[in-house]
This record gives sequence, C-alpha cells and structure tokens, in this order.
Amino acid sequence: MRYRGRFAPSPTGPLHAGSLVAALGSWLDARAHGGQWLVRIEDVDQPRCVPGADHEILRQLAACGLLPDAPPVWQSQRDALYQSALDALVAAGDGYPCSCSRKDIEEALRALGLERPRHAELVYPGTCRSGLHGRAARAWRFRVPPGVVHWQDRRLGAQAQDVAEAVGDVVLKRADGLFAYQLAVVVDDAAQGITHIVRGADLSDNTARQLLLQCALGFPAPAYLHTPLVLSADGEKLSKQNGAAALELDDPLAVLAAAGQTLGLRVPSAASLADWLSQAVQAWSGTIEA
Repeated sequence: MRYRGRFAPSPTGPLHAGSLVAALGSWLDARAHGGQWLVRIEDVDQPRCVPGADHEILRQLAACGLLPDAPPVWQSQRDALYQSALDALVAAGDGYPCSCSRKDIEEALRALGLERPRHAELVYPGTCRSGLHGRAARAWRFRVPPGVVHWQDRRLGAQAQDVAEAVGDVVLKRADGLFAYQLAVVVDDAAQGITHIVRGADLSDNTARQLLLQCALGFPAPAYLHTPLVLSADGEKLSKQNGAAALELDDPLAVLAAAGQTLGLRVPSAASLADWLSQAVQAWSGTIEA
C-alpha cells in the first residue's frame, strides 16, 4: 500500500513552535517515503475552535512550504461517517449508552476507594456497562476489552498500555451531542487511507485506545511515530493552553530550522526554503527507520 501521511491540527488557535515540529515531521516522513501528505482540520470539538484559525493554520503551513497533496478536509463536515461507525460498534455490542456525568464518575470512584491522582485521567468505572437502570442516556462509550495493548513506535520503541485500567470505557459520542476525538480520528484515518501517523509525543497515550477501536471496526492499524515536544521555560509542553505564541513567519527558514533541530536533524544553511526542505528530507531519511 502506498504511503499516506497526514497532519491533523485542531483550530483552537494558530500554529506555534510545538505544532510546527509535528507538521514538519509528518511532511518529511511522507516525502522521504515518496508518499502523499494530507492535512485534516480536526474541528470536531466545535466549542474549542477559534473562528478563522483553520485558514490561518493553512496559511502558516503554506508559508513554510508545507503544501498538502490533496485539498484539506474538515471533521465538522463528516458526522455521517462517525455516526455510521458508532452504529456499527453498538450493533456489535462494542458500544453502549452511558448516563454518567463527570460528577457521577468521581463519586463512583470515591465509593470504590479510588482517588484520581492530580493531572491523571478520570478512569470510567463501568457504571453503565450493564444498563442505564432507568436513567437517561447522556453519551455513548466503547466497551474496552481487558488486557494490555502492545505496539511499536518508530521513535519511542516498544510501548504498552492496559486501556481498561488506565482509561476505562472510552467516550464515542459526548453528552453535548458531539462525536469524541478518539472515534473521529480513527474513522478519518481509515477513510483517508492513512498508513503512517507522525504526531507529537503528547498524543502517544492515545494510541492504545485508537488501536482497539481500529480492531473493533475492522480498520487497518497505521504505523506510529511520536515526535519530541517543544517545552516552555518552565519545562511544560508548549501549547495553546499555556499561552504559546503564534509562529512568527517573517523568516520561515529560521522557524523551520528551529523545528528541525527539535527533530534532531542536521541541516546545512540553505539559500531558499525549497533547498532547506530538500536537505531536511535527506537528513530525515538517514535518521528514521521505515
């Protein structure tokens, strides 16, 4: 199968230095494999999206010479695909309705003597697995099978996670009627024929639950590579949530060079954007295994 990669930003603001690293890594990997590179705007979480951020992201990518090989797609236009996948999971017994609010889950965990560590995931205790017991459905969840999921990350190496213990049953459709990221990304990657995923290391812990959903839906599993993160001065991941500044693109070469350094690439200075990107593809090919 021919290589197809993608960059899938959420339009909650413009690109910053950290998100450019993921964009560049995914573009370089596609070019090094002689494959296609797509852009998907992950705007499924509409309340968090900033008007106009999607087009600003596309403008920033273009300014850096990172042009997709097909027109971008928007998740907000793909609800029918997500509903079809949800229906299939429910029909197979892998999806079920859930009546629990966040407060309900926290109270259930306390009743079990389980306290959530600070910054840790709120693990769903399976309250509605056996039915709603007369309560109204709020959301839909994926019935996570027991056992440890193993996979090989192309940069991080062997990885493993027990999703049932670490996360519990994953939300597929939220109480506000929006489809959840985990379902949307799995459906989109399959629909677009994505064979390789290159994204930031902060998304690595999503991989196991996505592998389980891919298996349940009969989708092929892409190869995964998680890139290094750009850290702020206080050591936290650079993100829009902690005020990361938008990329300054007066000098795209300098911005790309900084992203390349984060990826561990040694690229000589270049006279043009095209020359730098060409050299970066060669440098990437020498450092990353297929």
